[in-house]
Amino acid sequence: MTESLKVAVIGAGTMGNGIAQTFAAAGHTVNLVEVAQDGLDRGLATIRKSLDRFVKKEKMTQEQTDEIFARVTGSLDMEGAVADVDMVIEAVFENEAVKKEIFKKLDKAAPAGCILATNTSSISITSIASATSRPQDVVGMHFMNPVPLMKLVELIRGEKTTDEVVARTKAIAEGVGKTVGVAEDYAGFIANRILMPMINEAAFSLYEGIATREDIDIIMKLGMNHPMGPLTLADFIGIDVCVNILDYMYEQFGDPKFRCAPNMRRMVQAGKLGRKSGEGFYAY
Repeated sequence: MTESLKVAVIGAGTMGNGIAQTFAAAGHTVNLVEVAQDGLDRGLATIRKSLDRFVKKEKMTQEQTDEIFARVTGSLDMEGAVADVDMVIEAVFENEAVKKEIFKKLDKAAPAGCILATNTSSISITSIASATSRPQDVVGMHFMNPVPLMKLVELIRGEKTTDEVVARTKAIAEGVGKTVGVAEDYAGFIANRILMPMINEAAFSLYEGIATREDIDIIMKLGMNHPMGPLTLADFIGIDVCVNILDYMYEQFGDPKFRCAPNMRRMVQAGKLGRKSGEGFYAY
């Protein structure tokens, strides 16, 4: 870490507050932006709880975590929060129209030369960048959940993203302790292009009665040395998120291998979204 940057993170949900914590822990100043006070309060409280866990595990001192938390400022004014930053990372939910509207506003409010990054896990960087007058500065920066613990950042180059912006973004990600893998801009990139068909096939296997949920998970967990089975992982990610990503890839590629398993779609209709709703493939 050679220099302290000023970073704005748009969205204080699971990914956004994790990204904010990670950058603050690396010595950067962070403006965490939300549209409503209750969402912002939840995001800041989540950061505080996460830091407190590091103290309990004796990985950090109380003083260290207090310093990290002090580097994060909450804001409900996006335009004001991005006016003098070096980098913006958008981390709202996976909706292309919403993201493009945010980037349209960032284009007007963020300073020249500012890196405009999106944490999208599947949506076209080129499409998001088209909402701005500076697509050369727009890049995909896909963090993994939970952000403070997971090492990977999937860096995605849009059609017009410059080599310089890719190199700068890679260096910044490595500076906050991440390992970077670079992908070209096609739906799902690498992580979800490979992961989602696996989760989907596990759901189809359950739907077709090939095995129980427990046996599907234990076979993949122990047989493939995965830390958790695909159905457990789907619950962790969110069944609705999985369905949305599969639908997006199916729409983009027109390939039937991305068709969503009927049981996952029905679960979403019933509000069974995984851990966050208390029930998915498993009950929590």
